[in-house]
Amino acid sequence: MLLHLTDFSRLNSAKCNKPINILTLWSHVILHTKSSYNFLYQHQHNNAVLSSLCRLIVVGRDENKRKSIKNNHEFVSFIIPMLRRINIMNAYKGYLLEPYTCCHQITSNYVSAKYSTNVQNLPRLPVPKLETTLNKYLKTVRPHLNDQEYEITKSLVKDFISEGSTGQKLQSLLENRAEHHSNWLEQWWLNTAYLEYRDPVVIFSSPGLVFPFRQFNTRKEQLLYAAKTLLAAADYKALIDGDKIPVEMMGKNPLDMSQYKKIFGTCRIPWEKRDKLSYNNSKHVTVIHNNHIFHVDVWGEDDILLSEDQLVQSLEKVMELSSTPTEDGIGILTSENRDTWAKAYQILIKDKTNEDSLIDIEKSLAVLCLDAPVGLWKCADPNARRNLAGAQTIHGGGSKANGGNRWFDKTVQFIVGADGVTGLTYEHSPAEGQPIAVMTDYIVNYIDQGKGNKKPSAKPSEPKHLRFNVKPEVKEMIKASQTHLDRLVANLELNCFQYDKYGKNFIKSQKLSPDSYLQMAMQLAFYRLHNTPGAHYESAATRMYAGGRTETIRSCSIESIEFAKAMLNPQIAPKEKLTKLQNAINGHKDYTVQALQGFGVDRHLLGLKLIALENGIELPKLYTDPGYTRSAHMRISTSQVACKCDGFMCYGPLVPDGYATCYNPRDNDVNFATSAFVENPATSCDKYRQALEQSLQDMHDLLLKVTKSKL
Repeated sequence: MLLHLTDFSRLNSAKCNKPINILTLWSHVILHTKSSYNFLYQHQHNNAVLSSLCRLIVVGRDENKRKSIKNNHEFVSFIIPMLRRINIMNAYKGYLLEPYTCCHQITSNYVSAKYSTNVQNLPRLPVPKLETTLNKYLKTVRPHLNDQEYEITKSLVKDFISEGSTGQKLQSLLENRAEHHSNWLEQWWLNTAYLEYRDPVVIFSSPGLVFPFRQFNTRKEQLLYAAKTLLAAADYKALIDGDKIPVEMMGKNPLDMSQYKKIFGTCRIPWEKRDKLSYNNSKHVTVIHNNHIFHVDVWGEDDILLSEDQLVQSLEKVMELSSTPTEDGIGILTSENRDTWAKAYQILIKDKTNEDSLIDIEKSLAVLCLDAPVGLWKCADPNARRNLAGAQTIHGGGSKANGGNRWFDKTVQFIVGADGVTGLTYEHSPAEGQPIAVMTDYIVNYIDQGKGNKKPSAKPSEPKHLRFNVKPEVKEMIKASQTHLDRLVANLELNCFQYDKYGKNFIKSQKLSPDSYLQMAMQLAFYRLHNTPGAHYESAATRMYAGGRTETIRSCSIESIEFAKAMLNPQIAPKEKLTKLQNAINGHKDYTVQALQGFGVDRHLLGLKLIALENGIELPKLYTDPGYTRSAHMRISTSQVACKCDGFMCYGPLVPDGYATCYNPRDNDVNFATSAFVENPATSCDKYRQALEQSLQDMHDLLLKVTKSKL
């Protein structure tokens, strides 16, 4: 079956009349918009072929279906979603065993010859069918509603999707937006999820990532590690700039690599109502010690990368110039409410010295925080050390510790503490966690393998102390920021631990998805504690699309609650419990596959809401219904961020009465970082950890018990 087609890379150029086999067209078809498909119809021969293809391949022997598809435009709307799904599922064969979140869907190999490029030819993020999304939505809200409430929600959904409804109008507007954007969600998501968010980035938005612990016996050892970290980062940046980072894949599908370009040099700038992002390419870093801020060049004036010794000398100079903490360190202002910080920022930049210093920070590649000791090795319990390190990477321990020794607006802040706390804090708006985790593994491996630059630059430069003229009004703001940060720190309960009874190898041996299994353990833990369903967020990467970020996996389901109830009921037989576990895992896997393809619930409903606001259309009652508000109140916020090293990421809960759970499943253990708010009496991080560990043990015992009974 042959088609005449125009070269898809040059749709406006002369037609190419060379016939090609239809099977070679699939890879082109799934990468282009309807405008590209429509071009095919202009050729009479193509029209006939497409009609035949529709009848013979898609609908086969189904006579009613053949008659129902009247034209090629209907063919496009029918076949393209099918092709996308077939392409994805055919490409990825390990989905029965592997988790689906961003980290384990991605493969990356530094000896690969297939590198990322500045321009990737990736498909556009699709707009799901309205009825499909709302039917899926009804299933996800069911655990959170009684029978009467559910009937009301069903009625609202019916009104929302009916012909001529507001929902249909919003869907049409959203589809029109998608025709004019490579990713209809990308800028909206950046603005609404991050830049317009007014709470502090500390705890509420910016995660911390803890590196494997170190033990520094001298200041020189601390500075040598810091220098190696900077050299590793510079080496990694060179790979990014040279397009030498291998393209990550989901099966045979390449993923969007643009987030890597935004790791270094990016800075968030406070602004009233909506912050800004600044993207820069420079050759210096910002170093902070005792709340003093310095410009430190990583390359010499001859454009040669500094050696380890030269960087250590620069860092020693920084410490000499900042031996006493400053009370006027403005870094703590970056931990404030964004409008408060924006007001202080506007006051500061009116002074030329301040403006120059702020611009210098914003243009730097990254921040290096040389922290004061926090008693890491005084903690006998390894998990107590994890809690301490996690706190340092999230918030710095408050104003009396290292909370002012930060610039939370910078995308990457490397933390090197005097007694061995190492890691980073990252500002979330430019990138998701997985690119940061991949970079982390690279840096840790670089240091552990003893790599480094021994060749010195012939023209190194001295560090520059960045000065600020702090007016009394700003001094008061600094004092208020210290108080506010200390309150945030006191209110965050962290419990970071390594569950070492088993890891993903055991779960795979049971032919179960490790990610779905761990998600069900969290569902069971929450139900064990609260005896009620907990709306449950898990992030899934949509990077198979241009500009893709995330979609929500709604892990709380009818099946997950049935499983939790069964596990807690001693009257139910083990085989039935196992069946319910398998059903819950399969339900989670199915939802995950759809979320990875952009066919979840949350982003589509968000898009419809935002298009209504943009066009002055009153929001439908669906958005104020208990089904919507309860299912979107994510009491369990989770993300799998996989590092090969013994590291972990941590962050704060999404809602006041919720928990955060970031996890790194490894072969024989799982690193967890959980958090809750102290001031909320409904939650307890310690109890949640105990419930999670008990759930993992019970599920393990169940699997072994049923397996043994089969022998």
